[in-house]
Order: sequence, then C-alpha cells, then structure tokens
Amino acid sequence: MVASITPPDVIELVSLEDFLSHPRDRTEWVDGKLIEKTGMTIKHGLAQGKLIRQWGDYIISNALGGEICVGTLCRTAKQARRPDLAYISPQLLEQFGNNFTVLPQSFPLIAEVASPDDSAEELFAKSKEYLESGCPEVWLLFPETRIVLINTQNRWLLFNTDEVVSNQNILHGFSVAVSELLI
Repeated sequence: MVASITPPDVIELVSLEDFLSHPRDRTEWVDGKLIEKTGMTIKHGLAQGKLIRQWGDYIISNALGGEICVGTLCRTAKQARRPDLAYISPQLLEQFGNNFTVLPQSFPLIAEVASPDDSAEELFAKSKEYLESGCPEVWLLFPETRIVLINTQNRWLLFNTDEVVSNQNILHGFSVAVSELLI
C-alpha cells in the first residue's frame, strides 16, 4: 500500500533530483509527491519472504549470478519507485556496482505484493510503468485472493492457487506452485 506522507491540506512538492539525492526510507517519488509504502500484513510479508527465498535459491542452484533486492529504489521513465522485491542481474551489478542508492533504470524482474489497501488499478498502472521503463517482466502477487499475475511486454498471465507459476523472460526454467507462495 502507498499513502501520502504529507497532510492532505499540505502538498510537499519535491523535485525528482532532490529525492534521488536524498531519498527517504520507505518512500517513492510519484508525480512530485512523496508516497510512503505502508500496509504490510503478515500475508504480505510471508509472500514476499517466500518469493525472495524461491528466486534466490533458483539463482544460486543454477549459478545465474545476480541478487534479489528488497525495497531498493529504481528510476522509471516517470518516477522513482521502490518495488517490493526485484532481481538485479550480474550485468547490472557489474555496470552499477552494489553501492548505489537508486538504480538509474528499472530492474529486469520485479514483484509487487498487494496489501489489503492497494488498488488493483494502481498496481496495474505501476506494472505498466515498469514495463515502459525497460523491465521485461513484472509479477503481482495477491495474497488475499491467492492469485499471481505476470505482466510481460505483450501479455498478462493469471495463475490460480492450484497452478504453477513460471518465469517468462528472465529466470528461464523457474517455477513454483502458487500455493507455496501464498498461504
């Protein structure tokens, strides 16, 4: 979930450059406003933790390199976003190192975990924004309804509780049962 960190009657406008120079914890820069990421529930945290472990184990067991990042800022074409989790490839680590505050582009694989207060429309728009900024694949996890949506450049895929979700573009061969990710 995201919530404005300024009172409704006071709009704190911050330039993107200022935010990127001095980002605040748990915030994103959206249309000139600072938005705080809030609303994490136990289901949200468990889903995030399980996907981190699954992606991480797959990367290690297949010697793919790269890392899983949690809440790390990245630059999109429009905003500065903080995906719930993302995969950073060995190529990007070589290019940008591992001591940056903001990745100056989208990650190649991003997952957002819906909290009860998140709007599906907002998550779909965020997914589209990541794709338009060069991310080839975005996962949206919905713990309450126990479904996973994958958005790629040319299609949406829906996976129900009794199905196995598989990576489409980045971690080729990775798959996991939705029921293992979302309890």
